Amino acid sequence: MPGRAARTAVVALLAALTACAGSSAGTPAGTASGKPAGTAPVSDATPAAPGPWHQVFADEFTGDSLNSGRWTTCYDWNLGGCTNSGNNEQQWYLPGQVTVGGGHLTLTAERRTTQGTDGRSYPWTSGMVSTGRDSWDAAPRHTFTYGYFEAAVRFPAQSGMFGAFWLMPASRSTPPEIDVAEEIAGSQSIQLTLHWPGPNGQDMAQATRYGPIDLPAGFHDFAVDWEPASVTWYVDGVQRFQITDRSKIPTVPMEVLLTLAVGFPAAPPAGVDSAQMLVDRVQVWQH
Repeated sequence: MPGRAARTAVVALLAALTACAGSSAGTPAGTASGKPAGTAPVSDATPAAPGPWHQVFADEFTGDSLNSGRWTTCYDWNLGGCTNSGNNEQQWYLPGQVTVGGGHLTLTAERRTTQGTDGRSYPWTSGMVSTGRDSWDAAPRHTFTYGYFEAAVRFPAQSGMFGAFWLMPASRSTPPEIDVAEEIAGSQSIQLTLHWPGPNGQDMAQATRYGPIDLPAGFHDFAVDWEPASVTWYVDGVQRFQITDRSKIPTVPMEVLLTLAVGFPAAPPAGVDSAQMLVDRVQVWQH
């Protein structure tokens, strides 16, 4: 079954994951709003990257239900739920773990044994959304080639959670992959990663880890500017990472995903039985 590329020794991290210690790994680009970090940025925030831009997708999660015209609640290989077998994750994704209310999208992970349609039993169930398909043979809802992708996210504090805002090809095969923001191995830093296929199709990656940043303290604004000649990451409106090697940059249509996986790179400790990832908004802009 296709899945997201595993983060194993097969992945060659060509740039070491370095803590930025609160300093920029790129050129500051200003702030996305006048609000302090940790509060939900203003809903009409425009891209921090140079334009001009026009908005092609937006959801501020008003109302009390998920907009099914914009989102599905599984990967493209949905069959009564789904998971990401490539990472040996511990959750089975189900639509009941995705809620909208209070102006937010909420993805909820719970320690509850769940039987997957793949014949396996999973110790956790969780939620995700994607602009992709309802099933393998369906058409994706929304795909994008290049643009500025932004989301205001509050990641969970609990250990063992793997929350992410990312882009995967509409072809349902990775690499390539753009990880706008991943909470890996702790809630005080964020990982920013680009994946591309190597000479033999193997998963290659270049990444940085930005921090310290208190992810659970409130909403932070995460964005990536994907251009033909560069991929640039922004955290709270400030440039933190950039790749300009054209051979690494994706050229294929991508789907947008927000996922709350469990158990990568390590399982939650005893006593952690639930966690939530909140999303204030998602926006996509193009030239």
